[in-house]
Amino acid sequence: GVTVTSREAVSRAEGSCTSEVIEALPYLKKAYGSAMQKVLHVGPDSCTVVSNLLKEGKEAWGVEPYDLDDADSSCKSLVRKGFVRLSDIKFSLPYRPDSFNLVVVSDALDYLTPRYLNKTLPDLARVSTDGLVIFTGNPGQQKAKVSELPKFGRPAKLRSNSWWTRYFIQTGLTENEGPLKKFEQAASKGNYEPDCQIFHLSS
Repeated sequence: GVTVTSREAVSRAEGSCTSEVIEALPYLKKAYGSAMQKVLHVGPDSCTVVSNLLKEGKEAWGVEPYDLDDADSSCKSLVRKGFVRLSDIKFSLPYRPDSFNLVVVSDALDYLTPRYLNKTLPDLARVSTDGLVIFTGNPGQQKAKVSELPKFGRPAKLRSNSWWTRYFIQTGLTENEGPLKKFEQAASKGNYEPDCQIFHLSS
């Protein structure tokens, strides 16, 4: 059998789209180019995404929507320096409009009811100039038991591609076609097949 480290097991139970973000970074860079210079990541394990981007010389910040109780020392240091903050995304993000080029969201919207999504999505769009990239769980893909999701207080609602597409249209968000095409080309060249749904939206 394959042994999985507890860290991976935890992120997998959390929906695991955040680990997908790490895998997708090279392709996101090809798709977005200079828009990857100033990035906000919203989702669990934001420290990992932010530290990856900082190592590559990008400006990166993170919002961890759940808790940082089991954060390691490097994560605590990012929090102390203000790169990553704990913030409930049901409320307005503490950033000015157009603070970031790109906002990347993973494993965060799956836990919101449409009522909160109606507030949160426009707010994510408000702080980005070049668009949103949203990683959401795939219905039928993750079999995380409800008992494995105590952090979120409620199980993830894994919505279908057509549900999200309809929802984005209703919210007035359109597909960001240029980067989407570039991302898909780079991904197919690299034989990268995401497990999560990835949406590229204009802000």
